[in-house]
Amino acid sequence: MIKNHNKMNKQTIYKKILEAKRTLFAALIDPDKFEHKIIEKIITAANNSQIDLIFVGGSLLQTDITATISAIKKQTNVPVLIFPGSVLQVSSKADGILLLSLISGRNPEYLIGNHVIAANFIKKSNIEVIPTGYIIVESGKMTSVEYISNTKPIPYNKFDIAISTALAGELLGLKMIYLEAGSGAENKINTKMISEVKKNISIPLIVGGGINNKADFIEAQNAGADIVVVGTAFEKGTFEF
Repeated sequence: MIKNHNKMNKQTIYKKILEAKRTLFAALIDPDKFEHKIIEKIITAANNSQIDLIFVGGSLLQTDITATISAIKKQTNVPVLIFPGSVLQVSSKADGILLLSLISGRNPEYLIGNHVIAANFIKKSNIEVIPTGYIIVESGKMTSVEYISNTKPIPYNKFDIAISTALAGELLGLKMIYLEAGSGAENKINTKMISEVKKNISIPLIVGGGINNKADFIEAQNAGADIVVVGTAFEKGTFEF
C-alpha cells in the first residue's frame, strides 16, 4: 500500500494513479448513508495504508459535502476525490474531482449538460479534475444511479458494447474509465468484462459496485482493475481487510 501520503499530495493524483504498480483501493463515502463511526474506521484504514483514495458523493445528497470532506481531511492525508451525483456536489476542500461523463447512457444532462453548469465553479475551486468515462452495467436490480440518470445500463454479458463504449471514451480524451454496477448491486461486474475492457484501453480502469469482501476485491484486481471501489460494504460495516 502507499506509505507516504504527503508525498502523494505533492504530485498530481492522476500521475500517481498512472505510476502505481498495483491495484489501488478506494473507499466510497456517501455522506447521507455513512455513520460517523464507519467514516472513522475508513480514515483509520487509510492512515494505516490500507486505503489509497477516498471518494465522496452519492446519487442523492442532502448532507453538506464540504463539511464531510473537511472532517475527513482533518484526519488523513489520503487524497479525497469528489464522486459527483449532481452539480451540487462540488467543493474546493477536496483534492480533486472525478468529472464523470455517463457515456453508457444517452441522457445529455449527464454527458455534458451538468458539466456546463458546474464548469466555472470547478475551475475556480482549483482542485484537480480527472475526466472519467462512467459506464453503468446491469447488476440484477435497478440502482439509484440508473433511476436518477434515467439511463439504461449495459447488459451484464454484453462485453462488446462495454469495450466499444470504453474505447470511445478514451478516444474522446477521457482519462479514466469507471465500470459501475451501482450501490448495493446484486451482481458485481463480470470479471470477463473487466479483463476485456482493460485489454482494449490504455487508460486506468476503475471498478465498483457489489464488492462485498476481500475475495471480491482480489477477483477484480486479478481481472485487470487499476482501482477497486468499496462503498456499501463499508456502509454496512461488513468489509474486512
